[in-house]
Amino acid sequence: MSFLDAAWSALGNDPAALAGAVPPTIPLSAALPVGDLVGGAVSAAALAHAPGTQLHLDPARVATAVTSERYLRVHGEPWQAWAEFSGFWQTADGWVRTHANYPHHREALLDVVGGADGFRRLTSLEIEEQVTARGGVAVAVRSEEEWRAHPQAAAVARSPFVRLDRVGDAPRRGGVPRVLDLTRVIAGPVATRTLAFWGADVLRIDGPRLPEIEAQHLDTGAGKRSTILDAGSTRFDELLAEADVVVTGYRPVALERLGLSPEALVERRPGLVVARLSVWGATGPFAARRGFDSIVQAASGISWLESADGATPGALPAQALDHSAGYLLAAGVATALRRRAEEGGSYLVETSLARVAQELLAAARGPRAAHPAWDPTTVTYGDLTVARPAFPGEWSAPPVPWGSSEPRWK
Repeated sequence: MSFLDAAWSALGNDPAALAGAVPPTIPLSAALPVGDLVGGAVSAAALAHAPGTQLHLDPARVATAVTSERYLRVHGEPWQAWAEFSGFWQTADGWVRTHANYPHHREALLDVVGGADGFRRLTSLEIEEQVTARGGVAVAVRSEEEWRAHPQAAAVARSPFVRLDRVGDAPRRGGVPRVLDLTRVIAGPVATRTLAFWGADVLRIDGPRLPEIEAQHLDTGAGKRSTILDAGSTRFDELLAEADVVVTGYRPVALERLGLSPEALVERRPGLVVARLSVWGATGPFAARRGFDSIVQAASGISWLESADGATPGALPAQALDHSAGYLLAAGVATALRRRAEEGGSYLVETSLARVAQELLAAARGPRAAHPAWDPTTVTYGDLTVARPAFPGEWSAPPVPWGSSEPRWK
């Protein structure tokens, strides 16, 4: 079963709608079929938005879209996506992968290792556990076999590739959807950027106490607006009361503490489509942990499978778990909105980076394909250059500076 077939089936869509649909071959070279994963996820989104249409996806546009951070230019300058202490580090017994792009994550990491010379004093699991306990992000680089034996892998495997459930009753409702975007980094913003490309009114909301990397926001901000607002404020309640979709990208346990679980949101706004993106899924020993695409690659065995020499961990040629999860989430939202317009109801759409990794690891593997270089497809707005959409067409508006928009609907 292809990635497109798997996603389409998980969403409960009519298989006949895929007749003749052939996802494009995306020129991403890897040991695992990552080009097929990305092509399937983008195709699922395109067909969920416009069922029955022909796929017209340009492989170069898709490849550029899922490696967009490489082509971002602010005032002509490229963005260095990785901070000093983000990456692979050799430990006393193996390797660990860290993510320290945010100041608070960097501080938690350095509290444990002290500096670059401190990694070899501890084992990989000691660093993973101690950094995690301090609210940081680090994971032991595991083999595929070690991941399969881990209880988190079992928890993730029990969930579908992408979930779509009706979770409540509500009258039918259509129209241009209003989307509250409670996401950050890559996967969630890719989903909401896709919804904006399709015409939704997307308002990203960030809390006043959590920092953001401006270039990272711009990379995935096309077509959306951005505001700073406390989720416990009256204004947030007013926005929610008129929303059609809420997309969340934070840990489920953190959202529950804020009263933003899917159940709580649907109770406050019947007829809502809640799209929940997480790193590890909602259950299992890692469910409350922070993480990113690179961290899941390391934990799940992907990093060793992508090693160039068998001695040093490697990585996929794109943040493919993030981007694929984003397009899958957008496909689920488009499907849920169509069903709500036809039959009413409230809906939950859900996937996780770890579940996308599991699907990639379970796919058939062939020899590493050699792909020719492609011409990147970008668009420039004044001093800002970003990747074009993965789909035919252009963004409705350029990214706006983080936090620069009023907290209101258009």
